[in-house]
Amino acid sequence: MASVSLRKLDKSYGALRIVKGIDLEIADGEFVVFVGPSGCGKSTTLRMVAGLETISGGEIRIGDRAVNALPPRERDIAMVFQDYALYPHKTVRENLGFSLKVRGTNIADSHRRIDEAAEILGISHLLDRRPGQLSGGQRQRVAMGRAIVRRPQVFLFDEPLSNLDAKLRGQVRTEIKRLHQQIGTTIIYVTHDQVEAMTLADRIVILRGGDIEQVGTPDEVYNRPNSVFVGGFVGSPAMNFAKAAIKGDRLVFADGNQLPCAAVRSGQGTLDEGREVIVGIRPEHFTPVAASDVQLAVKVQVVEPLGSDTLVHFQLGGDVLTARMPPDVRTQAGEEIRIGVNPSRIHLFDAATQRAIA
Repeated sequence: MASVSLRKLDKSYGALRIVKGIDLEIADGEFVVFVGPSGCGKSTTLRMVAGLETISGGEIRIGDRAVNALPPRERDIAMVFQDYALYPHKTVRENLGFSLKVRGTNIADSHRRIDEAAEILGISHLLDRRPGQLSGGQRQRVAMGRAIVRRPQVFLFDEPLSNLDAKLRGQVRTEIKRLHQQIGTTIIYVTHDQVEAMTLADRIVILRGGDIEQVGTPDEVYNRPNSVFVGGFVGSPAMNFAKAAIKGDRLVFADGNQLPCAAVRSGQGTLDEGREVIVGIRPEHFTPVAASDVQLAVKVQVVEPLGSDTLVHFQLGGDVLTARMPPDVRTQAGEEIRIGVNPSRIHLFDAATQRAIA
């Protein structure tokens, strides 16, 4: 195992700058997930760590070694790809053992490592099959097993679940987390799926336009987003946003609704009279009206019963928001209702910069 250090890491293709001098320290044994929209630089960063992309500037260190000039095979990493990259004419056992054969590992040790990896991943009964005889989930387990047998210092995962259906994604995601708990190797994992990021990571690195927008634990990025972008990217349904202005100790919306400003968590920045802000509220922080003294008068637009809960979409000022309500809430489109708000869970962002102020 080893730590990974990215120092002023930069990547450009001609005049197009993809990764913009990012700094990041990943601890030995840590599970770090890079997440962000398409084109944010997450896969490019991972490929630079792997040595599959040359860097334009900065330094990458794995353990105590600078690896900028080292080819992939000398970096002591193993990478799991989105498309599995298995040899179709080889059996599962041969796929698992191929890198060991190339490295000249003796047969007995090779068989032992293969059997250990197969046992960890529950694919021992598949060792004599070929990839074409396997399901997508089984092929992804084989791809993970091929990385495990190498016993690298760092595992790199590049969107490994994107080819799987929703049910399989959940199953393999659980296996990846269990795998990390069992072997404890440093993992850098790239995904566009914030659910994967939240459930897998020790820390999440949220990228946007080649820059790091925020780094933190799942709890930190969910409950203390430092920008509208982070608040809107993490969470399903996403955080709600509505424009308001500071008037005295109140947040006043365009339709006349008001929320108490004094109850908002204190943070950096000043709440000057008339200051325009963006109010952020998670869907689950709305409540049935009887459960809160702080209420909004709103008009329902759409109701989505989900069994375990009900999503109520409504208009506040000029913005459409979503509330996650108990399943027994009964309302319908077009109805004017009052809805409760948990005032301690309100977030404030500056309207101009979209950065958190409370």
